[in-house]
Amino acid sequence: MAMNQARFHNNHIDRKSVRDFTILKKFNVSTHHSTNTVIKGVLWQPPLINWLKCNIDGAAKGNPGLASCGGIFRNHVADMIYCFVEPLGTASTFQAELCRAMRAIEVAYSRNWKNIWLETDSVLVVFLAFKNLNSNVTWNLRNRRNNVKLLLRQMNCIVSHIFRKGNQVADTLANFGSSLSSLASWHFVSDFVKDSLVKNKLGIPSFRICNS
Repeated sequence: MAMNQARFHNNHIDRKSVRDFTILKKFNVSTHHSTNTVIKGVLWQPPLINWLKCNIDGAAKGNPGLASCGGIFRNHVADMIYCFVEPLGTASTFQAELCRAMRAIEVAYSRNWKNIWLETDSVLVVFLAFKNLNSNVTWNLRNRRNNVKLLLRQMNCIVSHIFRKGNQVADTLANFGSSLSSLASWHFVSDFVKDSLVKNKLGIPSFRICNS
């Protein structure tokens, strides 16, 4: 209970800080950021019963550059259900981030998983691609994006942000994808992500250094 209260308190502070910052900017008020650094915990949260959570991430060497992506689906007790990795060839950062979201939604729909929580470090990309009709999606991905939007109408899907430190399983999968020549997937836990999976399941936080 105490841990849950602490998480709520921290999330409330973060939201309030962002709101206050936005208001100040609208009134052209200068803000002075503290140079002090603090260490903050990043905790992976499981989904509700009857939902699956898919953490997605991408890796790219350059923009554009050789890119790959990965994702992992887990249930309410943090057990892995399915994971995928996919090399994307040469792609921009935006294209790579869009592809990982589309692949996750396509996988979920094909397996009749209709309650999906997508978690990524690039929520803005997902919003621009699927919520904003005027988003600048390149022609070679436009039809696929439109098809995925149709799939989303038949699903319950929420999207949230997580810092990279809390997204280590998906990050490891994405980097592994750069060594492959085609899409690969597993229903079992691979050794190279096992430690991070156990850490998430036990509720052990990762830590990031940031300005206070």
